[in-house]
Amino acid sequence: MTTGSNEPKSRYLQYLEIVTGSLEEKKRYRQYKARIKQLPENYRIAVEALERYLMHFGPADGAGAMAMYDDLAELFEQGAADGTPIRDIFGADPVEFVEAFMANYPLGQYRTRERNRFTSAIERAAGENTTTKDRTD
Repeated sequence: MTTGSNEPKSRYLQYLEIVTGSLEEKKRYRQYKARIKQLPENYRIAVEALERYLMHFGPADGAGAMAMYDDLAELFEQGAADGTPIRDIFGADPVEFVEAFMANYPLGQYRTRERNRFTSAIERAAGENTTTKDRTD
């Protein structure tokens, strides 16, 4: 059922991926979940909580999400190996941590730019800010 990297996908696989999404991304997600399952319990709880947050506010596409999840797994695997306390990873504000983490990925950069545009538009509407330089940021 799998094809080599040089072989074209069969019509069946093409149709299946249209219906279910990329099979390669699903495989990467299963590998990610297996990595998380191997973490010590307190790290696993933290990652699962962060993952829930990302499911609601993070990237929705497979490739963007998987890049972020792979980096997340690596961060917590390294933290667990080094014995880094959870609070040292997240800092005082977990939401600030996850927002900064997401900003490193294309969707996170888009969201930050749109937040800045929105805030700036409200400031201009309220007469607090008359500059328009942020329109192209």
